[in-house]
This record gives sequence, C-alpha cells and structure tokens, in this order.
Amino acid sequence: MYLENIVFDAVDPRRLGTFWQDLLGAELLTDSPEGFETRLSIPGGPDLDLCFQPVPDPPADPVRLHLDVLGGPARDAVVAEALRLGARHLDIGQGNVPWVVLGDPESNAFCVMDDRTAHRDTGPIAAIPIDSADPERDARFWAWLTGWTDAGAAAPRTLRHPSLRGPLLEFCEEPAPKSELKNRMHLDVRLEAADDPDEVAAGIGARGGRELRPDWGDIPWRVYQDPSGNEFCVLPAP
Repeated sequence: MYLENIVFDAVDPRRLGTFWQDLLGAELLTDSPEGFETRLSIPGGPDLDLCFQPVPDPPADPVRLHLDVLGGPARDAVVAEALRLGARHLDIGQGNVPWVVLGDPESNAFCVMDDRTAHRDTGPIAAIPIDSADPERDARFWAWLTGWTDAGAAAPRTLRHPSLRGPLLEFCEEPAPKSELKNRMHLDVRLEAADDPDEVAAGIGARGGRELRPDWGDIPWRVYQDPSGNEFCVLPAP
C-alpha cells in the first residue's frame, strides 16, 4: 500500500484545483465534471495527486487536516503569490506565530511556513498536519498503512516517505474531539497487486480503525476512519 491522493471537497473543483496547481507547480491530470486532479512529483521521492471532488455545498466542518506550504526564506514571496492567486489572510486563533495562515478560495486553511531544517527536501508541501486524539497511536497506524517511516520528531509526531523526500506527515494533538461531520479533506491509500483488500480491512480494524459504509452507490474503493475518526479511502490496485 502507498499514500496516493490528498482529496479536497470543492464546490468549484476547477477553480480550487487550479489555485493549488499553480501555487505548488503541479501538473494537470484530469479536468472533468467528475473532478479536477493535479500531480505533484517529488524528484527522488513520491508522487502525490491532489484531487478536487465536487460537493453541492461549502463544507462547514472544522479543518482536521491541512497543508503546510514551504516558505522558508521566500515565505513572504510565497504568501504574495498565494494572495495573487486568490487566497486571503485567515485568523483561526493562531496568535503571534512565525508562519502565515491563509485560506484558499474555498476557505480551507493552510500555512506558509517559516524557515525550518526539518523541511529540507520536502518540495512545495512542507507538511500534512492531521488532528489526532493520540499522536503516538495514530503515527503507528499510518506508518503501517502507508509504509512511511518515523522522522524522529517527538512533537508533533512525524512520519516521512522512506526516500526522506516529500512532505512530512504530522500528528498534532486535536483541540476537540471530532464531530460527526465529514472531513472536508482526506487522504487516499492505493493497494498494490499483492495486497488482499479483506486482509487490509482486518488490519485496519485490529489497529483501531473502522470501515464506514456510506450510501454512495457502487464505488470501487472502501471508506474507513483512522483511530481518531479521520476518514480515508483505500483504492483498488491499479
């Protein structure tokens, strides 16, 4: 199994997808009524696809997963470019911090980060922070699920692709328990040919996750929650 997609719910997938594609320097894969997809390729590291799927109404849930965009010495220039592309400044109670919090064109919060040694070789996405009720437990769960390895950070608990390139996957203490609302962003994992979907489902359950059975008709993937209630999908082998 491997981490393949970062998925956004979007009222206007093309508008939101174009914003992120231009900001990150990604490559267009699909632009259709079913959604907009763009690929971020990390030299020597993973490919991550950003997928923007249509929803009828703007998401109302708190953001439990977001993107930290690489800023570093060029932080102010990255902020200026994001604003030019359609972002806006956002106050989520961050106070006086060395990074800049923005909202994308559909008000998904993201951060443009200050200069950090940990962000060396990440590419334009420095990190993917996820709210967690138990960061140590959830890091073990996602390490098993994705094959990403311990990056050595105690707080937030952090994983990284085995190549040591590409974004960090960070597990941050959640400010409040998850509501019943669907997350506006989630991650997708792709099975490989040797993976048995039912064995994977059993492994997810044994590690504290659970399978969801939404009434979405006949879909080729399976929907789960991690032990902290964050949704993710397991896609069939290509």
